[in-house]
Amino acid sequence: MSSTNELPPLRLTRRGRLVLIWLPLALVAISLLAAAALFSTPAKAATGSEPIDYATTVTVLSGETLWSIAIEADSSRDTRDVVADIVELNGLSSSVVQPGQRLFVPNAA
Repeated sequence: MSSTNELPPLRLTRRGRLVLIWLPLALVAISLLAAAALFSTPAKAATGSEPIDYATTVTVLSGETLWSIAIEADSSRDTRDVVADIVELNGLSSSVVQPGQRLFVPNAA
């Protein structure tokens, strides 16, 4: 006895083949390129206790901010750029600093 509820075989259209085959391949390729770019970038921080020759170390005093430290470090450059350099050198996630904290500060140009 044959069932009347049988569905016809599934046929993929050109768009369906694109979605099922090429889209996942493209996502894998993009992921591989992103991973290669991530692992091929040079390290930004010094290893161990080696001194950084283009920066000096300062200790944050009570009442000091990144802005005031940046002005003292290099008043000849735009203070926003110096603050950005300090944040990058120290891997800071915010601009809040605490008294006693030691920071790398770029040398004046």
